[in-house]
Amino acid sequence: MARVVHFEIHADEPERAIEFYQSALGWEFSKWGGPGEYWLIITGSQDEPGINGGLMRRQVPLDGDGVKAFVCTVHVESIDDIASKVEGNGGRVSIPKFSVPGVGWVGYFEDTEGNTFGALEPLEHPEAH
Repeated sequence: MARVVHFEIHADEPERAIEFYQSALGWEFSKWGGPGEYWLIITGSQDEPGINGGLMRRQVPLDGDGVKAFVCTVHVESIDDIASKVEGNGGRVSIPKFSVPGVGWVGYFEDTEGNTFGALEPLEHPEAH
């Protein structure tokens, strides 16, 4: 099976996207030491499940054939809190929260760069849903 091991966000204005994700999700960014504009993204502690990623300047306009997004989903404590933070930091709710039986609450959001990402608020006791 092909597991997700990294994600990448393409942004028209990387600094704006970095500010958005730092404020909305608490992610940490560091400029990569290699060539080009690339930032490494730390999404949480190494002892927690999840993946880290990267952010780069979009290479082709959104109206062309460039990368628009690969939707990755983030684990959150509260979909409602994230929706508020996303909107408060210049993003928007694409699909309001909805229940996935046996899993939890899911919502889809758009960042300041037009990229879609999902959020999952898992059930504490999945068997009860």
